[in-house]
Amino acid sequence: MEKKLRGVQTGIAGESCAVDDEVVAAAAAAARRAKATGKHAIAAFDFDGTSIQGNSPVLLVRYLRGDDLLRKRVLAKVGAWGAAYKLHLPQSEAWVRGQVFTAFEGGPKEQVDEYLRDFYDKVIAGQKRFRPKARAAMNALRDAGVEVVIVSATFGPIVRRAQEFEPFDVSLCTEMEVDANGNYTRRVDGECVEGEAKVRAITKWANEKYGAGNWELSCAFGDHHSDIPMLSRAADAFAITPDSTLSRTARENDWHALDWNCKAEK
Repeated sequence: MEKKLRGVQTGIAGESCAVDDEVVAAAAAAARRAKATGKHAIAAFDFDGTSIQGNSPVLLVRYLRGDDLLRKRVLAKVGAWGAAYKLHLPQSEAWVRGQVFTAFEGGPKEQVDEYLRDFYDKVIAGQKRFRPKARAAMNALRDAGVEVVIVSATFGPIVRRAQEFEPFDVSLCTEMEVDANGNYTRRVDGECVEGEAKVRAITKWANEKYGAGNWELSCAFGDHHSDIPMLSRAADAFAITPDSTLSRTARENDWHALDWNCKAEK
């Protein structure tokens, strides 16, 4: 049965936020299609710049620098990578994550994960970076019976900490390799969940859980041109405070464009 969607959603932090009309309509349409076809409805959200204000790897580098855990040479390399990324130049996602994880190389997984959870609590949750509009959209979709999935290139422990408090059901993220002794290396385990890899991650997870052909990507939300492959697969695509390339693609494809900017507290 299609559930009634609330016009206002209240987040974990007690903030109230009106749900965008476009999201309400997409959630209702997803519920109708699921009822008609019997296919499980899924909504995919990017994390950085979509669900949260800012970019968690960039914020993490600053946090690590404050704790003096990254060498100056590594900071310079990561900075150069970031400048090239902004110019849309081809860059290795695995390489830059390996550079960041030089801070944790050889560290026990439990201790490193705890550090990353603390980072989330202090910087993302502590500065109220999880966007109220994202939270409201997730709640509206869940009310309609749509499963909400975060699909992100950021590090898994950060998003799994968010999952303890925010209204999404599954996290599909970049994971770092753990050696036989339970310590992190600086290598990515598998592939970075970025670009086309987001589509592969959703498809693999959904096929394993529901079976091929038994699910639908009802909605997708992203802010960056690298999210275009994921948005292209969705019945309803949402460009959230998009960069110039995604903004142009959204106009060309008649995708929804929404402004979810919020002010982070320092």
